[in-house]
Amino acid sequence: MNNPCLPDKDLKPVYEGKIILITGSVGTVGSELLQQIAQYDPAEIRLFDNNESGLFMQNLSINFNIPVIPILGDIRDQGKLQMAFEGVDVLFHCAAFKHVTLCESNPFDSVRTNVIGTQNVLKVALACGVKRMIYTSSDKAVNPTNVMGTCKLLSERVVTAACDTFWNKRKNIVFSSTRFGNVLGSSGSVIPIFIEQIKNGGPLTVTDKDMTRFVMTVQEAAHLVIKSGALSRGGEVMVTKMPVIRIVDLAEIMIDLLAPIFGHSRKSIKVDFIGAKPGEKLYEELMTEEEAPRSYELPDMFSVLPCIRKNTDEGQFSYPKVISKHVTQPYISNTEMPLSKNELQSYLLSNQILGKDLTESCKQHILSYQQQAAA
Repeated sequence: MNNPCLPDKDLKPVYEGKIILITGSVGTVGSELLQQIAQYDPAEIRLFDNNESGLFMQNLSINFNIPVIPILGDIRDQGKLQMAFEGVDVLFHCAAFKHVTLCESNPFDSVRTNVIGTQNVLKVALACGVKRMIYTSSDKAVNPTNVMGTCKLLSERVVTAACDTFWNKRKNIVFSSTRFGNVLGSSGSVIPIFIEQIKNGGPLTVTDKDMTRFVMTVQEAAHLVIKSGALSRGGEVMVTKMPVIRIVDLAEIMIDLLAPIFGHSRKSIKVDFIGAKPGEKLYEELMTEEEAPRSYELPDMFSVLPCIRKNTDEGQFSYPKVISKHVTQPYISNTEMPLSKNELQSYLLSNQILGKDLTESCKQHILSYQQQAAA
């Protein structure tokens, strides 16, 4: 993958001079998306979020040479969406409830925001003439076992159906989804939980010793959303390729790295296996066995073509580089080779996933240990 912090010149024509809007701009992916999309020289960026304090602070931190307009609103409110979407060319829809356990205990609110909210976004986008929309979905949409994943799957289908329904009337629309796994270091990831547990002397709580997850950095996630938005032809689900980790390996590596920094011995911090939470899987799926035969493999993602195409055909889905049009295997975390512990440690440190200060402390501690061992 190219350096995700640098703009990809091949994608620039899709975004240069355009009016861009990001829903959920204050979130982890939305915030990084803002930083990266600004490098493609859009005419204007609009930020849409219902987090007043977060939006205020985000707007204060912006230092771009292009207009950035913060808009306080909720995707449940079609009237506010109508005001925000006027003149928008490209829409990144990131706003959603994302915590599995909270969605599980608040299913009605999850449906109102994640499904009906997405339907509102689509209706208003179509009415306002938005030409290109990418919806940020999740691995949990695949064979869902919880409310959050079910809502994400429904939203994917709504996006695909909207594109297919209006294809004959407006051939210039490209509405698609992109699926990716856990964004390490985000507010919803296990990283900040493990850091706090190590700081307090443990134990670290892990669901199961066999739990595996697809992972990526927030920089990689935002770059692949931008790339998916540019490559999409309309109605497909873009599935990003990413490394797999064992959660117990992550816990043990973080103990090794952080225990001495927080004044604890490595052996004093234990790992407790607590069993699955409501709706939680031991492994993650990004593409099902049913989806694989109608998927194309691209260099760093798969494109899952719509299962129902009333107004579009396979010839529509022409991409610059196609590795294979015959994908035979589903994309599941427990069948992929996980990173080794050394690879995972390098991934954490090279991408500063533990945070800048903790990463520097870890590197200094490792260097000091190596010097002592060599003496």
